[in-house]
Amino acid sequence: MVTLVRHRWMTVAGVETFYREAGREDAPVLLLPHGYPCSSYEFRNLMPRLADRWRLIAPDFPGAGYSGTPDNFDYSFDGYAAWLEAFVAAMNVDRFVLYLHDFGSPIGARLAIRAPQHIAGLIIQNGDIPYEDALGPKYADIEATWTLPRSEMRKVLAEAISEAAFKEEFLNDLPPPLAATIPPDLWKLHWSLITPKRKELAVDLIAGLKENRAWFPEHRKYLNEYRPPTLIVWGPNDHYMPEKSARAYLRDLPDAELHLLGGGHWLLETHLDDVVALMREFLERVHAPEP
Repeated sequence: MVTLVRHRWMTVAGVETFYREAGREDAPVLLLPHGYPCSSYEFRNLMPRLADRWRLIAPDFPGAGYSGTPDNFDYSFDGYAAWLEAFVAAMNVDRFVLYLHDFGSPIGARLAIRAPQHIAGLIIQNGDIPYEDALGPKYADIEATWTLPRSEMRKVLAEAISEAAFKEEFLNDLPPPLAATIPPDLWKLHWSLITPKRKELAVDLIAGLKENRAWFPEHRKYLNEYRPPTLIVWGPNDHYMPEKSARAYLRDLPDAELHLLGGGHWLLETHLDDVVALMREFLERVHAPEP
């Protein structure tokens, strides 16, 4: 059964917000905050595959996708987490499984820390991990900018925000046969939505990764203390977050279910059937609809 995805706008915390939604309004909820440089578009194929039994909600962050880019918004990980909490409240959602991917991981994890009672479980897919020693080699390029004067660091980061760089982000570390399955719509669509202002905001967010390191212990503390039911689905062909990044989560989530698939950072493009099957089995156990 294929259920259509609905496309909607509403105002959240003063921000014109675009979101995708699928499934019955009374079904258990799966919240899908997106990563960088994507938007809710990354979940377009996943959502109808699970909407027969769950309600899936995927918003575009302020400054991304089809949402607004107001001047007075706090475009930091903390600011995005506060906005995501307001979005959840506006949707009148009380409990949900949270999907953590890329930059959506530190944003979503902050939401979980702020309101752990809302979290029925986690699905982690190539998330931005809170383990300094398990990051992939590509992070060294970002870390190298941290020793530069602030203005020089921003200049270097700005040069890395281009259509060619977006293409590299989406192809990541995939072998050629898999890379050929990644649609160019991904980088071309998202690059077409980048304005000069959004480019500056992207620089701010990437520069904020340095300060975000100080928050890693809070993320690990949450995982270790609350031990939410967790499914880890991971593409090891990822030069930001390879296999060791996935396994690092087991330090604080020893009971998590870990599956290493054959893809990379964007598994929903290359291994959708595998991910859907694993998610369906997990969701039936931890967040199933009432009979």
